[in-house]
Amino acid sequence: MCGRFTIMIQPEQLQLELDLGSISSSLIFMKDFYPGSGIPVVVNAESRDVELFYWGLVPSWAKDVSIGRKMFNARSETLLEKPSYKTSFLRRRCLIPASGFYEWKNTNGKKIPHYFSLKNENAFTFAGLWEYWMDAAGNELYSATIITCAANQLVLAYHDRMPVILNQENRWKWMEDRPIAELSSFLLPYESDQMQVQMLQME
Repeated sequence: MCGRFTIMIQPEQLQLELDLGSISSSLIFMKDFYPGSGIPVVVNAESRDVELFYWGLVPSWAKDVSIGRKMFNARSETLLEKPSYKTSFLRRRCLIPASGFYEWKNTNGKKIPHYFSLKNENAFTFAGLWEYWMDAAGNELYSATIITCAANQLVLAYHDRMPVILNQENRWKWMEDRPIAELSSFLLPYESDQMQVQMLQME
């Protein structure tokens, strides 16, 4: 799973490393993101602008936004089986920029956070889905979820799932109109030897 991630670089560097467009002034960098918070999302492969979305997918048919708290992750293996994710997988795929994510490991009765990032410490993008929702009063909400897959060998020591990190070759292909089988082939664990982990102490 992925319940917390971060962007520990400045907006200008993020734009350069990921070849992005403009970045919403509402986004706060150098911080952690968690379900229910505003997260960076790219939904347009042409402009590549980074917008602010609610983390937790809220389907158009939902009665209220509370459902999003349970839908901050989507399992890659069942995207086409779940009504909540199927349409988004077919029509509303997105990228979620990040520089690292956390997993917790129980050590001597304490949950210790571990921070995963790329060895080159560059920014990367999670594979995501997005949705549009509006309540009876006309209030609009754009939301997103991060897709997860089976963990690679590095992450497996801490959790059996990990967020799907798209490599540079597949990053923008994920946003294009491509066969389902090809899109599904992108949703694999990232290479262990290209990642690193660091144990942290957090309050």
